[in-house]
Amino acid sequence: MQFPGDIRYTSEHEWIRVEGDEAYVGITDYAQSELGEIVFIDVPTLGETVGQGEVFGSVEAVKTVSDLNMPVSGEVLEINGALDAQPELVNNDPYGEGWIIRIAVKDPAELDSLMDAKAYEASL
Repeated sequence: MQFPGDIRYTSEHEWIRVEGDEAYVGITDYAQSELGEIVFIDVPTLGETVGQGEVFGSVEAVKTVSDLNMPVSGEVLEINGALDAQPELVNNDPYGEGWIIRIAVKDPAELDSLMDAKAYEASL
């Protein structure tokens, strides 16, 4: 299992990689392995500001549907369009091509409440 050190993690198994005042959000390697084969990603919040911990979408696997929770407050700027045709990118490359949304971070201080890679790995 992978735990990249350049991102932050939530207890709900989302990750966030900050780049300036924007960030990419996805689900962790652990989450995708627990869900199994991902068949659909639904993000109805494009253009909306979503608070930290609030649901911004859902991920559908063969056997279950799980909510996606926002790691920090922010406006959903973009949804990864590649996931429409290839939702399995989340399984194959959860921290790279399988990112789910790009956001404008509203309150960078909220990042301090998230786990680093070592803490996240220890929480599993």
